[in-house]
Order: sequence, then C-alpha cells, then structure tokens
Amino acid sequence: MNKTNIVVGLLALGVTDVLALESPKLPLGFFVTSSGLGKGANLGGLAGADAHCQQLAKEVGVGNRSWHAYLSTQAEGNRPAVNARDRIGKGPWANAKGAIIAEDLAHLHGDKVALGQLENNLNRQTVLTEKGELIKGSGDTINQHDIITGTLYDGKAYNDGSDHTCQSYTSSAEGHVQMGHSDHSNHGVVGSNLSWNSTHASRGCSPESLKITNGVGYFYCFAAD
Repeated sequence: MNKTNIVVGLLALGVTDVLALESPKLPLGFFVTSSGLGKGANLGGLAGADAHCQQLAKEVGVGNRSWHAYLSTQAEGNRPAVNARDRIGKGPWANAKGAIIAEDLAHLHGDKVALGQLENNLNRQTVLTEKGELIKGSGDTINQHDIITGTLYDGKAYNDGSDHTCQSYTSSAEGHVQMGHSDHSNHGVVGSNLSWNSTHASRGCSPESLKITNGVGYFYCFAAD
C-alpha cells in the first residue's frame, strides 16, 4: 500500500469516528398547533387541548410520545391551580427541524438568565408547527402570533382572582385568556412584555375576540415523556 492510500484510509477512519461520536438528532418534542379547535379559547379544558396535541403529533408520526398542552389553570374552589411548566416534562425539547428550543425547564423559562445562562431558543425561526411550518407574525400580511397559554412568564398560574384562562379553556364567551407571542423578541429580559408565553390578555374568548389581537386559537404542545 502506498503512502497516498494510507493517508486516505486514515482520513476515512477519522471521519467515521467523528460521525459515530455525533449526538443523534432529537425527535420532535415541541410545536405550535397548526390549527385551533375553532371555538376560540374554548379548547375543551386541559383534556381537550392535550387530545388535540396528541392527535396532531400522531398525524406526523410521533403519537407514541405523551403530549401535553402548555397551559395553566387557576385555582377555583377546592380545585388547585395547575402550572403549565409542571405539565410538560423535563426536556430537552426539539422542534420539527431538530433544533433544540430549550434544554430544561429553567432554560425554557429564563430562570437563570440573571446568573448568565443563555435565554431559550424560542424565536420566530424556531417556533414551528408539528409540520415544520412557520407561524405568521409581525410584518406578515396576516399576523397570527398570539398563542394561548393562560400563564405568567415563569410558567405558573395567575393567583390574582381574575380570569386569565377563559374559564379554564371552556368558554367562548365570557372572560379573557393570557397570550404569548410566537415571534417574541425579549432576548435576555426576564418578564419582558414581549414574551413567548405571557405578553398580553385577549379581548375575549370567542374566535372573533382572539382575531382582534392577531390570534386564531393556536397553543403550544410539548412531549412530556
């Protein structure tokens, strides 16, 4: 074997070893629903929202995972509050293109930004539907960036006595729901009013009320396993 063949062989072996060490691409673990349920913020409660996440995931081949909607509900009577952040597993989560949007709950919610941790990777280019499609946002002819969450920016439920969830996602009439922006731009600013999960309240709960502030009833889904 001549020197050229030896060098080529060693280079090929090196490339193989490098590829073997590369981490496999993470499966889909996060998406924005590509469609709402047609009833504004009435999602059929948490169970109805979870079922919609599960169905959309199934349609793109990842229905074997356990999917939950990123939604909080407030305490009412003997029923305790439910925090969105407690429903979605521990991470990491990847979008339909394989890009990791957050490593864990602290990264997702900016818990440690003040200590120098980078903000999550949720932005206009990475917040995709289960089909890998972008959400229309600010600057597009049609803006649909309002995403239903019913939550504070830290992923926890409101406790101020006002309705921020359209009666726990069962009303298309009375109430309001807190929305995030899929194309948020609050890099490094914890609690900014331009957050992916808590930017402003809706005008109401009906499809028409959501549309006024650029919403069509979309919400976030996370693989909780």
